[in-house]
Amino acid sequence: MRRLKRDAFRSMPWKNGGGETAEIAVFPRGAGLEDFGWRLSMARVAADGPFSSFPGIERTLTVLEGVGFRLTVDGVEHLLTPESAPLRFPGDAPASAALLGGAVTDLNVMTRRGAFRHEVRRVELAAGEQVSVSAGFVLCLSGGCEVLSDDEIVALAMDDCLIAENETVVLLTSQPAQAIVASIW
Repeated sequence: MRRLKRDAFRSMPWKNGGGETAEIAVFPRGAGLEDFGWRLSMARVAADGPFSSFPGIERTLTVLEGVGFRLTVDGVEHLLTPESAPLRFPGDAPASAALLGGAVTDLNVMTRRGAFRHEVRRVELAAGEQVSVSAGFVLCLSGGCEVLSDDEIVALAMDDCLIAENETVVLLTSQPAQAIVASIW
């Protein structure tokens, strides 16, 4: 397992130049926006506008902070808030966002069609609760999460990400917490 602290994420401009993203992890390491196999990133959406097009990519978006936005994908509108389930859509479909009330931070998980697949879900933990999950990545959203694997415990603060290599791990916490779990295969 490897912990990535928020300040270690790589800042870079959006593909369409409309904002900035914090790249959490990419495969292969050092890949660019045109040649990655998979990619995890967090973006701050501060204004209404189009999303970048990613031909050949499947994309899942999860709102982490802010009120939310209406995301129109290929003419179909979706309401996304911090309580919404992650939304999967083709990265090459025309997509645009209309903010509901101020800036939003979202998580993007993207995989190249035919090479990789992914699944993203939110996990809510009550104080003292333990949950087993199959995960490649665990992003701690609130509270403090601990991840147990093979007798090793890694503590995650808010916005820390753990790379778990798609194994079954146990999430535990002494206080209410929320995490995003992503598997890529």
